[in-house]
Amino acid sequence: MSQKQIDILQRALQREKEARKAAEKILEKKSRVLYHTSQKLEQLLDEKSSQLQGVFENIIDAYVVIDLKGNVLKFNEAASLLFDYDINVEVVNMINLIYPEDMNYAISSFRTLCNKGFFKNYETRVLNKSKDVKWVHINGSIVYNKNKEAIAAQGIVRDITELKVLEIQKENLLLEVEKSNIELQEYAHIVSHDLKSPLRSIDALVNWIKDDNKHHFNTTSLEYFSLIDTTLEKMEILISDVLNYSSVGSDNSENTNVDLSQLIIEIKHLLFIPNHITVVVNNTLPMFYGDQTKLQQLFQNLISNAIKFIDKEKGLIEINCEEQKNGYLFSIKDNGIGIEEKFHNKIFKIFHVLNKSKTSTGIGLSIVKKIVELYNGSIWLESTPGIGTIFYFTLKKH
Repeated sequence: MSQKQIDILQRALQREKEARKAAEKILEKKSRVLYHTSQKLEQLLDEKSSQLQGVFENIIDAYVVIDLKGNVLKFNEAASLLFDYDINVEVVNMINLIYPEDMNYAISSFRTLCNKGFFKNYETRVLNKSKDVKWVHINGSIVYNKNKEAIAAQGIVRDITELKVLEIQKENLLLEVEKSNIELQEYAHIVSHDLKSPLRSIDALVNWIKDDNKHHFNTTSLEYFSLIDTTLEKMEILISDVLNYSSVGSDNSENTNVDLSQLIIEIKHLLFIPNHITVVVNNTLPMFYGDQTKLQQLFQNLISNAIKFIDKEKGLIEINCEEQKNGYLFSIKDNGIGIEEKFHNKIFKIFHVLNKSKTSTGIGLSIVKKIVELYNGSIWLESTPGIGTIFYFTLKKH
């Protein structure tokens, strides 16, 4: 080998040594960075593990982990208190915790959990160690390993026993109230029939006496007979109004789309409206989903009430409607005698009458208020004595 070739080889070896040293420096630097990064990652993992352990131990609801055979692997403190087991010294399987009557439901739900990987809003009854029954709400999910194989199940278990007891009590109370309402309504119909029959008999007997002795009674006696007729008529109206009032809240109604404009036309044909009184609808009334009979009672009572107390030579009743976000605002305005403010709340109370008349029982506005509240609405009025009254009421859309 020539000297020249030796020189070339030495220079190549020198460059290789220099390159190796540079690479070693770079590798050393990268190794230090990787070491520090791994140290930080390990510290972070320790912190996260500590945080997760803190969450696990301090969560208010019970947290349970089980294997796929139902054996309890982990309880937090809330779970230990709920089920009254110490899994550090006792072997517990979910079968021991399920209320017997809910066993099939529990097995079916666990299959759903395994197939879907989770379930939500599962309600069931469970037993604690003392065999006390608890109602619980569960959200569960499957735990998978890195190969996406199911290895366990976990769930958040909330004790809803008190809420469930209250809910059951509420349902029982509603059933009792419904039963009482039905019995009351049946009783009202019976009483109505039983009271009207003797009234009609009295009315017939009085008229027979009048006809048989019409030439023997003086003016005072005839006035007494007229008073009896008026009293009997008022009694019959009162009985009918009481029956209507007791029937307002019943659930035997049939809801349909009611054309309120057409309903007002029908009411105007039914009522006796004197020639000097005009009833006008200022805008198109909506279709409203509800019970036609109750809606007719509502508008008819307010319109007839307005007619009854108009004292002007030219009476005017105006009906308006304004659509709102969740319903409608209605108003019925008249130019009648008006109502003093101190009576505004009292007039909706049953049997409260401001102006006594033979046709007024003090129930009409009570029926109106009851129907409005049936449709989650409210009713109020504005009035100036001697000028007139405006009744406002709202009806919620269904």
